[in-house]
Amino acid sequence: MQNFTTRPEIVGDFGVVASTHWIGSGVGMSVLERGGNAFDAAVATGFTLQIVEPHLNGPGGEVPMIVAKNGEAPRVICGQGVAPAAATIGAYTSLGLDIVPGSGLLSAVVPGAFDAWLMLLLDYGTLHLRDVLSYAISYAQNGVPVLPNIAGTIGNVKGLFNEHWHSSADVYLPNGQVPSVGSRFKNPGIAKTYLRIIEEAESAGGNREQQIEKARSIWREGFVADTIDSYFRQNEMMDSSGRRNKGLLSGDDMARWQASYEEPLGYHYKGYDVLKTGPWGQGPAFLQQLALLKGVDLDVLSPTDPDFVHQVVEASKLAFADREAFYGDPDFVDVSMATLLSNEYNDQRRKLIGEMASLEQRPGYVDGHGGPILDRPKGKTREGRANKDMGEPTVARFDDLSTGSDGRTKGDTCHLDIIDQWGNMVTATPSGGWLQSSPVIPELGFCLTNRAQMFWLDERSPSCIAPGKRPRTTLSVSMAMKDGAPEMIFGTPGGDQQDQWSLHHFLRYVHFGQNLQEAIDAPGFHSNHIPSSFFPREIDAGHLVVEGRFPQATIDELLKRGHKLHVDGDWTLGRMTAASKTGGFLRAGANARFMQGYAVGR
Repeated sequence: MQNFTTRPEIVGDFGVVASTHWIGSGVGMSVLERGGNAFDAAVATGFTLQIVEPHLNGPGGEVPMIVAKNGEAPRVICGQGVAPAAATIGAYTSLGLDIVPGSGLLSAVVPGAFDAWLMLLLDYGTLHLRDVLSYAISYAQNGVPVLPNIAGTIGNVKGLFNEHWHSSADVYLPNGQVPSVGSRFKNPGIAKTYLRIIEEAESAGGNREQQIEKARSIWREGFVADTIDSYFRQNEMMDSSGRRNKGLLSGDDMARWQASYEEPLGYHYKGYDVLKTGPWGQGPAFLQQLALLKGVDLDVLSPTDPDFVHQVVEASKLAFADREAFYGDPDFVDVSMATLLSNEYNDQRRKLIGEMASLEQRPGYVDGHGGPILDRPKGKTREGRANKDMGEPTVARFDDLSTGSDGRTKGDTCHLDIIDQWGNMVTATPSGGWLQSSPVIPELGFCLTNRAQMFWLDERSPSCIAPGKRPRTTLSVSMAMKDGAPEMIFGTPGGDQQDQWSLHHFLRYVHFGQNLQEAIDAPGFHSNHIPSSFFPREIDAGHLVVEGRFPQATIDELLKRGHKLHVDGDWTLGRMTAASKTGGFLRAGANARFMQGYAVGR
């Protein structure tokens, strides 16, 4: 098959930036041009994405990262906030709930993105806080062009905003109307909040590092935390349970948490060491898929071969079944990743992959670890829905947005990959704080994350809710090392699909010799066979969706093998971006689907 690209792979030696929005990529490159490093650029880009993609992330969200300073070992930054101290199973079941709502205040956890970005700036960056925040502040004050999906998302929740979430209507329904596509949208409330943080931090005096630390304390213990505490104590808001509920988050929860560094989890495959976060995220499922595919000869196949799709999808079903059975915050549960990634375990699991598509959930067995696959909430299936109502539908189109009219979280995510002239690398997946999922806090101009919906209210699950526990997030970042040095960083929005689409990109790069852009542009596919991580936790056993660019012979063969196949549009699946350092050059690529993501560099 001839490799096709919508645009060239970017090649240079000064710096490359790839993100899910062209303005974010432009901001990152601007920071590099003014002498900042990749870490400075990542912080500026991350804050800008909050403004240009408010339906995909916001100031009250979260972010995981993998960072690698040239010559130093890569590190994970955990910007995933934890459940409030009051978030017990009983707190929810006493309200008659058997599932955490997907919208409103009850699903809020500590917002982690701000502290994570500032910790990165403090420890790895060179610029001042005002320098990196100035871009986001300017766009919030002066406005950004409204994308089709922004208008569509706001339109879907217009009734909810007008009837229940009046503070959100004040921001996102100017003059009572949904902003039109291509119009200019402003959020002066966010600009005001960020300017106040900067001014208070600078007024305290001190050097760059002291001002950044002051800003972190203002967020955790100053006016931001105080405002959130007051809002949650004084308000009851409609959520996806169909009732008005108070939230559980408090100022004390904010004060007790801060971002942290961790060692990445790795797996060796075809000459590469692939790095992911620990099992507080779904990232290890990527590594488990590699461990299963290690015993399959993919080199003899092609990116559109039906056997390639079949083998990869069947491996994903097994890996994600283990995600449900074993993964959770390792500060609370013992997750035996050594066993789950071992040759012995995967040699046995691989035998379950047959010629026909599996319609079962088949987790493995690890003595003394994990729990069973939980029963779905009654009536929550995805039978016949194909690509709709996935928890976090990156594939949502303007005419097919899956955001519930009750504000249930059908949000999305952003991604960025940056490498500078010195070889420093950052990959990050900001998310949460979606405009459609929680009411705007009027004094701050933004809403909070709904990541608690990923917890189960069942003590048998390793991802059962508990005070101070991280939800098992779908947010995932990837780094591939070769010969002991970072070579490639990559990732995508997409909820449960993140570690499917990212895997496909990596396999095309490694097995078929495709460059970054070719691997991104290749026809996409994924399965919703696994239980959704998002409210209402739906499932569609045997599901497989492929882009329409797959050959008809491949489609016919997949149907013969028993896959519940849906053929989607030609350019609908995935929002990958990637960057690499190979052959003496820096390289980058970005997804052309939805005409939004861009890679830039020189």
